[in-house]
Amino acid sequence: MTTTQKPQSQLASRSTFLPLAATLLTATVALYIALVAFSNITDFGTNQAFVQHVLAMDTTFKDEDLMWRAIESRALQNAAYVAIIVWETVAALVLIWGTYLWVRRDQYRARRFSTLGLLMLMLLFGAGFIGVGGEWFVMWQSKSWNGLDAATRVLTLSGIVLLVIHLPMGGRAPASDASTAER
Repeated sequence: MTTTQKPQSQLASRSTFLPLAATLLTATVALYIALVAFSNITDFGTNQAFVQHVLAMDTTFKDEDLMWRAIESRALQNAAYVAIIVWETVAALVLIWGTYLWVRRDQYRARRFSTLGLLMLMLLFGAGFIGVGGEWFVMWQSKSWNGLDAATRVLTLSGIVLLVIHLPMGGRAPASDASTAER
């Protein structure tokens, strides 16, 4: 019986370039969401109007069967917007930390923090914007305040990066982590 082994150069290439790709992709998403959070903080009113219109459902088809879902309270609208900004900021910080750990070549912890940050974004943009905003508040009906394309881009980017950081990188997990996995 013959077995084929990969040349050492292919193994070295994988162990070098996959962590580099994970580092750069995590850094890209960290930069993006940090800039989004920064913009939302420094230009509070622009996206505040977006959240207010989506929650108020004032630019939808105004179907009587759906309008009971509208949130017209400015206080609740602003609370939702502040919660979004806080979530984005925390996700950015987690991803920045994940990037730092990738640079330090701490793959196990880098993967954990990157995964957490990416999942935070996938929840916000997938469940929050696409699910709740798009379907519950029928954002898809609005010509002016429809953020589904932007949310889909972030969800897709985050998902691709999540897949890349979970590709086998040729390294072994630390012994303490391997023994935990066997339990």
